[in-house]
Amino acid sequence: MDLKNKKVLVCGLGVSGIASAALLKKLGASVTVSDIRSEDKLDLAALQDVNVYVGKNPDDIINKQDLIVISPGISTDLPFVKLAHELNIPVWSEIELAYRVSKAPIIAITGTNGKTTTTALTGEIIKNYYKNSLVAGNIGIPLTENIYNVPKDDYVVAEISSFQLETIDLFCPKVSAILNITPDHLNRHKTFENYCMAKAKVFQNQTENDYTVLNFDDKLCRQLASKTEAHVIFFSVENKLDEGVFLDEGKIKIHFKNINETLMDAKQINLLGKHNISNVLAAVAISVCVDVPLNIIYNTIKDFKAVSHRLEFVREINGIKFYNDSKATNVDSAVKALQAIETPIILIGGGYDKNVDFYDWIKAFKNVCRLILIGQVKEKIAKQCEELGFFDYVMCQTFEDAVKKSFEIAKSNDSVLLSPACASWDMFSNFEKRGDLFKSIVNSLA
Repeated sequence: MDLKNKKVLVCGLGVSGIASAALLKKLGASVTVSDIRSEDKLDLAALQDVNVYVGKNPDDIINKQDLIVISPGISTDLPFVKLAHELNIPVWSEIELAYRVSKAPIIAITGTNGKTTTTALTGEIIKNYYKNSLVAGNIGIPLTENIYNVPKDDYVVAEISSFQLETIDLFCPKVSAILNITPDHLNRHKTFENYCMAKAKVFQNQTENDYTVLNFDDKLCRQLASKTEAHVIFFSVENKLDEGVFLDEGKIKIHFKNINETLMDAKQINLLGKHNISNVLAAVAISVCVDVPLNIIYNTIKDFKAVSHRLEFVREINGIKFYNDSKATNVDSAVKALQAIETPIILIGGGYDKNVDFYDWIKAFKNVCRLILIGQVKEKIAKQCEELGFFDYVMCQTFEDAVKKSFEIAKSNDSVLLSPACASWDMFSNFEKRGDLFKSIVNSLA
């Protein structure tokens, strides 16, 4: 679609919405921006020469548009989105808009857990070889912000969410990757099957000239291999593979693209937990797909440290180690954090209710000597703890009280772990704010 002089409505004025509106203006579109918040609650300073429709949903102006770009936080079940479909007006996500204007091929990384770590590591590897590449998407930088400037011989490495994938059309990455699939966001997707289908859309437009990287150890990912037209490359921590990237006797091995090499010892990875070895294997597979030399892959992995808010070591006070895992916004991710820490754990958990249960998390409390519960869902978690015979929990009304309580309870050689298994939206605008406050309080305790 040639967007020059087209009437485009951008719905949702978070960072991705503002970046999308700015890109559309650059492309010559006539842009209207919309948000249910009132104008005094929005920062519109970055947007010039746009129409503003705020304070309510844009039902009244849908029929005047040629295209609608919606932010990932907006449900596709809303009446104005349904009306757009009835009127045959295209509804795109930000990643569809980015794909349409990108000169460079895209590497799209999705999955329930590990997206940010894998995207950050893959991005570092890619940028160390393809110097003008971009790392963006759900990792915190809008995909539409700088994608227009990436040369065709470089790459765009993008972390992609299921919400973004709901409204793609022609989006087709050169390499797609699905790291794992476990129940999450069921309040939005309604069923686990819908959630799986949203994830699988990442490869729906790929052809035999593209690559799909899948986790062989995840049954659902493994089954998706038959659904893609792209060349499938598996990665595995648990199994030796005839083709793919896998762990064998503690060593990372690569068997594909005429490569039959041992890359490195897994002990050289500076990340906690087996799940992070899996993330590294995925990053290696993706990088080999786009012909990054093995020495660059090796050196980048060797120097890579944990990303913020993902099993991030904060500091040690009186022999107590504090870890910020605020990015653990679902049960599976929080279970992996528990498995990565071998010392006794004082665990801070709870938050916004995404309509999931917590039994698998509670069953993983092998090293948890006390659970400190916060947020909207704390009573639900407490009830499920008692059903499974775990009674070593306390409830706190504020986040600060919870962190201080953890320090009061913990002893030397314990670990205090913020790994909530929940989204942050009941108490914070995002998980970053939650993690930043945790680090600030911990540092004040010293």
